[in-house]
Amino acid sequence: MRTIKLTKRQEELIELVKANQPITSEQLADKLNITRAALRPDLAILTMSGILDARPKVGYFYSQKPTTSLIHDYIRNIKVLDIKSKPVTVSENYSVYDSIVTLFLNDVGTIFVESSGYLVGAVSRKDFLKTAIGSSDVHKVPVGVIMTRMPNIVTVKDTDTAYEAARKIIEHEVDSLPVIEVVKDELQKEHYKITGKVSKTTLTQLLVKLGESQG
Repeated sequence: MRTIKLTKRQEELIELVKANQPITSEQLADKLNITRAALRPDLAILTMSGILDARPKVGYFYSQKPTTSLIHDYIRNIKVLDIKSKPVTVSENYSVYDSIVTLFLNDVGTIFVESSGYLVGAVSRKDFLKTAIGSSDVHKVPVGVIMTRMPNIVTVKDTDTAYEAARKIIEHEVDSLPVIEVVKDELQKEHYKITGKVSKTTLTQLLVKLGESQG
């Protein structure tokens, strides 16, 4: 197997962990003056390759374990929690026009629709295009009328793997997946709270990070 070639940031992370272990991702992000989201792919690579050891509620340690199959571990074991990004959401009563503006201002392929704080639907660029070229008045029609409703939305959870997320995106031919947490209301009825998203872009960035770490 080829030697892993680390990026400058990954080398900086290793040195910071060595000097401050155990250290959390929040503390690492503060020291490097970047966001936790920007650090996640690098930390995932260093953990999956055995260079760092992560312990829940404790932080990261330097371990320098022998590397086995980096590609296998990276794709099969990295969790959605480590790669998810912030979702773009709108209320169910938003007009189609305002929703289209939100979609393009945020440069995303899909926006998710909420009602009372819970995920109720999703709308893609294709959905908006169909509506825009039709006879509907996009200024008056609520986005809830054209969205794909739950439970017909493919979802993932924090504990799912990046591989599982990629498989669902390919199988269902969607641009992105909402990351959900199941919660119960006072009547014990289950609802889905959206906590993030995994998109084709997310997974592409993951592969690029992997490629940068291979010598």
